[in-house]
Amino acid sequence: MGSINTASAKILITGAAGFVGQALAPSLTQDPAVESIALTDITQPALPAVAKDTTCRITSFAADFISLATCEKVVSAEFTHIYLLHGIMSGAAEANLDLGLKVNVDSMRYIIDVLRRHHRPKPVRIIFPSSLAVFGPPGQGEVVTENTMPIPRSSYGTEKAMVELLLNDLSRRGLVDARILRLPTIIVRPGKPPGAASSFCSGIIREPLNGKPSILPVPRALKLWVCPARTVIRNLVAAKDIPEARFIGSCIVNLPGQTVTVDDMLQGLRDVGGQKALGLIQEQYDEKVASIVGSWPAVFDTEKAIDLGFHPDVGLGQTLKDYIEDYMH
Repeated sequence: MGSINTASAKILITGAAGFVGQALAPSLTQDPAVESIALTDITQPALPAVAKDTTCRITSFAADFISLATCEKVVSAEFTHIYLLHGIMSGAAEANLDLGLKVNVDSMRYIIDVLRRHHRPKPVRIIFPSSLAVFGPPGQGEVVTENTMPIPRSSYGTEKAMVELLLNDLSRRGLVDARILRLPTIIVRPGKPPGAASSFCSGIIREPLNGKPSILPVPRALKLWVCPARTVIRNLVAAKDIPEARFIGSCIVNLPGQTVTVDDMLQGLRDVGGQKALGLIQEQYDEKVASIVGSWPAVFDTEKAIDLGFHPDVGLGQTLKDYIEDYMH
C-alpha cells in the first residue's frame, strides 16, 4: 500500500463539536497541503475562527453515525483522511452499555465497512484516537508497551480495543490505512466536563482556577498517565503524515505522556493558583470512578512513538501554564 498524496488532503473529522475536534481543525489548517476539512457531529460543530482567514475550505454539518444510511451518505465522499473522534466517554459508556456499543463500536464498524467497500486508488487514512483504558491493571513494576496484552476493565476500554483490532486487521489487508493512537488522559480540558471517569483530572485544575469548587473522587496517591492538550493535538496532526511503512507489524502506538500522582497535580494547582485555589478541592471518594481509573496503567514505554516522530511531553508545570495561556486569557 502506498502513502497518501498529502498535496491535496481532504479531511473529515467526526465528533468535531468536542474540545479535541475544535482544537484540531485550526491546527490542520496550518498545513498548506490540507485542501479541505469537513467537521461533523451529532449537533452541527462550530466553524473555527480561522475559517474566514484560511485558504483551506472548512464546512460543518450534523450527522449521526449510528445510522448506516448516514454513514453511506457521508463517508462515501472522496476524503483522503478521516479522524474518528466521536464516541461515548468512559463513565457514560459504563453507565449505558447499549449506547456505548452503538456509538463506540457499531458506528465505527459502519464507517469502516463503507470505506473498505468503496474502491479508491488509495485507501483512506484513518486516525483513530484509542485510549490507555484498553489495558487492565499492570503487574508490579510493569511498563506498558504496544506489545502489552490489552485486558480492559471497563466497557469503554473494551469497545476501544474491539475497534483497534478491526482497524489493525483491515489495515493489514490493505483495505484502510489506519493510525491507532492510544491517548493518555488529556489535561486540562476546557469547557464542561464530558462523561468520562477521568473528568476530575481536568476538573481539579480547571474549576479552582475559575474560582469554583471541584470534587476529587480518588485517592491523592493514585498514579495517572496524562498529557497536555497542546501535545495531543500536535500528535494528532503529525499522525496524518507518517508513512505506513514506518508502522512495522502494527499501526498501534502509545502516545507520549507523563506519570503523575493526583497529589502532584494538586501541588501544581497550588503553584499556579495559590492556596486559595487548592482550598476549593473537596475530597469525596467515589468507588465507581476510582475502580475505573484505578484499573488504568500509569507507566508507558513510548520509544516507538518517539521513533516515529511524535512529539514528547512537556512536563506538568508547563502543561498548566499552557492551559492558562490558551484558555484563561
